[in-house]
Amino acid sequence: MTTTTPTDAEGSGAHPRFAEALRTLGLEEVLARTRRFPAGTRTAAEAAAAIGCELSQICKSLVFAADGEPVLVLMDGAGRVDVERVRAELGAGEVGRADARVVREATGYAIGGVPPFGHRTRTRVLADRSLLAHDVVWAAAGTPHAVFPIGPRDLLVHAGATAVHVRERTA
Repeated sequence: MTTTTPTDAEGSGAHPRFAEALRTLGLEEVLARTRRFPAGTRTAAEAAAAIGCELSQICKSLVFAADGEPVLVLMDGAGRVDVERVRAELGAGEVGRADARVVREATGYAIGGVPPFGHRTRTRVLADRSLLAHDVVWAAAGTPHAVFPIGPRDLLVHAGATAVHVRERTA
């Protein structure tokens, strides 16, 4: 098994499946603005530092299991997801973080590189409203080394996300 990072034909650094999803959605200009960082953008802090943006401009794609079904939650990089708020929003009995196997099975991508759309399977998507505070947010492009910029409203549309309040409340 190799550990190389797959890249698309244009050299954007986006995962080939995600690059194809962007093309299918008519988002070639987003693919062209995808940036690759060899040192990695696995965490929101790493991504913000590499891009030179605010931590809150990073869109984290987090997979949870709600009553055994995968759910994607999009959260700004400075925030934390309140699992109880997710549970209430979904009307679920139990909600917890999905393990690496479930993340890969549901999305087709590894933790640290999960994009907000272009997944292997269709899942329910919740997006915290905090993402809407920015003109542009940055999200993973299918690998832990590539990110792409997108307007948050466009992000929600293409992800099929419902805008909700699931950010952990601060004391």
